[in-house]
Amino acid sequence: MGDKAHTHPGAAGRASAADHPTSVRNVVLVGHSGSGKTTLVEALALTAGAVNRAGRVEDGGCVSDYDELEHRQQRSVQLSLVPVGWDGIKINLLDTPGYADFVGELRAGLRAADAALFVVSASDGVDGATRMVWEECAAVGMPRAIVVTHLEAARADFEEMTRICAEAFGGDDPDAVLPLYLPLRGAPAPDGHAPVTGLIGLLSRKLFDYASGERVESEPDGDRLPLIDEARSLLIEGIISESEDETLMERYLGGEQVDVKTLIEDLERAVARGVFFPVLAAAPAADGARQGLGTVELLELVTRGFPTPLERAAPRVTTPGGAARELRMCDPGESLVAEVVKTSSDPYVGRISMVRVFSGTLRADQTVHVSGHGLADRGHEDHDVDERIGALSTPFGKQQRPVSHVIAGDLACVAKLTRAETGDTLSAKEDPLLMAPWRMPDPLLPLAIQAHSKPDEDKLSQGLARLVAEDPTMRLEHNQDTHQVVLWCLGEAHADVALERLRGRYGVQVDVVPHRVSLRETFGGPAAGRGRHVKQSGGHGQYAICEIEVEPLPNGSGVEFVDKVVGGAVPRQFIPSVEKGVRAQAARGVAAGHPLIDVRVTLLDGKSHSVDSSDAAFQTAGALALREAAAQARIHLLEPVAEVSVLVGDDYVGAVMSDLSGRRGKVLGTEQTGAGRTLIRAEVPEIEIGRYAVDLRSLTHGTARFDRRYARHEPMPQQVADRLPEEVRAAS
Repeated sequence: MGDKAHTHPGAAGRASAADHPTSVRNVVLVGHSGSGKTTLVEALALTAGAVNRAGRVEDGGCVSDYDELEHRQQRSVQLSLVPVGWDGIKINLLDTPGYADFVGELRAGLRAADAALFVVSASDGVDGATRMVWEECAAVGMPRAIVVTHLEAARADFEEMTRICAEAFGGDDPDAVLPLYLPLRGAPAPDGHAPVTGLIGLLSRKLFDYASGERVESEPDGDRLPLIDEARSLLIEGIISESEDETLMERYLGGEQVDVKTLIEDLERAVARGVFFPVLAAAPAADGARQGLGTVELLELVTRGFPTPLERAAPRVTTPGGAARELRMCDPGESLVAEVVKTSSDPYVGRISMVRVFSGTLRADQTVHVSGHGLADRGHEDHDVDERIGALSTPFGKQQRPVSHVIAGDLACVAKLTRAETGDTLSAKEDPLLMAPWRMPDPLLPLAIQAHSKPDEDKLSQGLARLVAEDPTMRLEHNQDTHQVVLWCLGEAHADVALERLRGRYGVQVDVVPHRVSLRETFGGPAAGRGRHVKQSGGHGQYAICEIEVEPLPNGSGVEFVDKVVGGAVPRQFIPSVEKGVRAQAARGVAAGHPLIDVRVTLLDGKSHSVDSSDAAFQTAGALALREAAAQARIHLLEPVAEVSVLVGDDYVGAVMSDLSGRRGKVLGTEQTGAGRTLIRAEVPEIEIGRYAVDLRSLTHGTARFDRRYARHEPMPQQVADRLPEEVRAAS
């Protein structure tokens, strides 16, 4: 890294299908929104010769953010695959959105990749969400490197940013986070700011000048060498401390000069093992230039320091029935196992599935088994079907470049898999297998929608089904209590993208309506009611009278029916009819139309007629009796209460607990979870946390997460019930 000269590879940079797993690198770019991930991908593609000018392919489109929705929103909203070639290696660059609402796309990229580039802005620093992703990668041992961008900012300080990264990412070993190069600044501009024009390699002691638009290697002036000696010594010690050669440190401390080739080899091994995390600098190419600053160094790091797919542990697989199967590590000759990491719809091509092949070889026009299990709670039914795949291709911007096959370790796109959804497993038809889906955050922001018109109503169901098939972080709910269609999202931006895709991609106009929680009703005290249903209209009449008593029960009791009729006042065959009528009325509600719960209804007396009494008549009488009892009693409105668990940094514990109390929440307790975080457990009325996903993110700057589950229904305070909007208070 840094001791090798490169020329512009031209067409060689346009990666196609790989021929062996050792010639593939799968790299995901991680960083907060605005850190420069997409710009970096485009700069790498330009340096590799994959595009004709910064960010453009031959048809003039962008190589990464090519979706019209991304252009309108001025940010990445989906995972993009940009394959480039460098030194005979195919590099699959996975550009992920940095905004928290699209963390599902980030997790898909992490699933598909074998290493990660963490992109941090020299002007913005490291945010809490990026630290959390770093910890997740550390937990699974994913190799990582750090790229500092925005060095052109007036107050950008690479050395200070390196120190911040070591503090944020180094954990117990900050010496494992060290720079490989130092930026070289040119002459100051009129505003006093000196632009970065090159890099100095700490190991090679070479100067790499990008001022001309291409990387030019030279020997640095003698007066520059003392400036890098301290950083070079720290880097060498950091590399040696992670070396697999336990004698190297002793020899180095004893005064032995370790040759650069040995250091580079140890560095590459340490990076691939995920124990050393180099820091590099990068900047996009200027207009007319063919190489951006630091892009050659980054491509060297990726091809020589990041692991091949062969070095990734084989995923755990089972048969669709759940029997465990052992999979050999990334073997193109093994049985096929591939995973759909992203699903999208193209108005001209149809459904396109981006897949990572973990084992075997995927071929065009092959019949595969599509298996999806474990996402029923997100509206995805378990399915096992055989499908013939369409064309295979590698994406590049809006283009799809056809390939004949995809080997283990590589990524590609499959056309027209009609049943495949994100997270599904593709396997051999004769040997069906299943990979467990990766962990996704729960969507906790409800979006209640309804069709704008009758034509939209006809298309809504299909549009929503396609939407959730593409994005497993969305959950579709048809609420039986409120009769609303609710799309659960991760945040407002996520919801906006869902609505835009319904309109633009599927031609469905929807209206957003207030979300209603599932309220209930109960009696505030005992009451009695008499149901009289007597009609004589010629011919067969209707006759049924019943008298009931209603009393409240503890939470969770439901509706209890008790028969205390004596003397046959209500014939035995009609007592079930009274109960049926009472329960039907309870389900419809007795005040605002919400289901009645937690009451005991006792049938005490009644009257019948030998000819005109019937099942239907006593059902009606039972319903009337319950309504009359409700008219004489105080009816309480019950609201659902959720158990909420919030994982938050210690700095925000007080603010979060205060906010929960302001939402009528009851804090049950806290516990330390390590790494400066606290888990807060509370019970909060659901009506108070409809927008909590948005508010918590704002309150904690995106560093907290929460989950919720239904606990029970409790009486709503009267002053709160009085303030409820009519559309929320009333049931549909």
